[in-house]
Amino acid sequence: MLRLPRSGLLKTSKRLLSLHEYRSAAILQSFGVGVPEGYAATTAEGAFDAAKKLGTSDLVIKAQALTGGRGKGHFDSGLQGGVKLISTAEEARDLASQMLGHKLITKQTGAAGKEVTAVYIVERRDATTEAYLAILFDRASQKPMIVASAQGGMDIEGVAAKDPSAIKTFTVELDTGVTDELATQVASVLGYTDAAIPEAAEAVKNLYKVFIEKDCTQVEINPLSETPDHKVLAMDAKLNFDDNASFRQQEVFDLRDPTQEDPQEVEAAKYGLNYIKLDGNIANIVNGAGLAMATMDIIKLYGGEPANFLDCGGTATPETIEKAFELILKDPKVNAIFVNIFGGIVRCDYVAEGLIAATKKFGLDIPVVVRLQGTNMEKAKALIDASGLKLFAFEQLDPAAEKVVELAPPS
Repeated sequence: MLRLPRSGLLKTSKRLLSLHEYRSAAILQSFGVGVPEGYAATTAEGAFDAAKKLGTSDLVIKAQALTGGRGKGHFDSGLQGGVKLISTAEEARDLASQMLGHKLITKQTGAAGKEVTAVYIVERRDATTEAYLAILFDRASQKPMIVASAQGGMDIEGVAAKDPSAIKTFTVELDTGVTDELATQVASVLGYTDAAIPEAAEAVKNLYKVFIEKDCTQVEINPLSETPDHKVLAMDAKLNFDDNASFRQQEVFDLRDPTQEDPQEVEAAKYGLNYIKLDGNIANIVNGAGLAMATMDIIKLYGGEPANFLDCGGTATPETIEKAFELILKDPKVNAIFVNIFGGIVRCDYVAEGLIAATKKFGLDIPVVVRLQGTNMEKAKALIDASGLKLFAFEQLDPAAEKVVELAPPS
């Protein structure tokens, strides 16, 4: 697999379903993992009713938006903080009205923010210990790995940077899963009292069941807390799911909130295009994820900045090529396009027809560099040459990449 240390694009090329906290909490609860009692609401009156239903004055209202750092964020309504301690149903209603339908801006979202589509009203539980627990796949061992730390409730990356010894890792054997022994080992490093260890070990086993049975790519609990009565509760949860497993996890994927995703990415998915918007100015259309990564890498190599990841896979028909152009041209930063197609599973002449149609339809006045290699390559080149359009055709990748970077004005 290609590594992209310069651009850091590798980690952004994979779309993984992420759920709102209240959705994740419901899944955890269904697997026997303890969570604070709470209810979601999509209206201010619903928030009032939820607070009343909980029947306590120790409450928290949490804005539901798919971003980290909600507590330190701010809203376009002027409200500061997406996580608030409250004591009355009236407070829940008032704060919900300032959160719902408004953009929450955090360090992760940037200035664009994320729309808050729901609020989560939960009981406030005291914690004597706040730990961190995550389960993910370790590429080195090709096995699941549990990451645990007694220093939860804070930025775990900061903990790792300041005190790496505070982070403990445990490899899980696929044939045995999380055994009682392993679960106890993990629980013992979380800083809990002896009285909480058995329940913590049970929570570790149940979280691993969630990870495996729901096709998760990550289960992250921060914090996983011990309460004064020695209960172990997941106070916050972040679950990510493998998009490739959507066919067998339909119930989970029905919980997707498309308002939290880039509208262009949602639109692209309808046409079988894997599209992720990036920060550069050179758009690219490629067939195959590996080739797309190589294309972005070589753009960087010659000094350019990719504007997107767009894999049209085996659906590179004239229609999908035209749709790909429509998507990438919505980005005002794009001032050059690089089309890199290997005609093994698609015909190059089909791609050429799509390029010609799109160029004419959109009246392109920006350079388009085309590298076609494979089935019907000669026919494709003839079509492009005969079109009379300003398309720069190449057979080899390096000169094509060098040309598109040369033609693209600095953004």
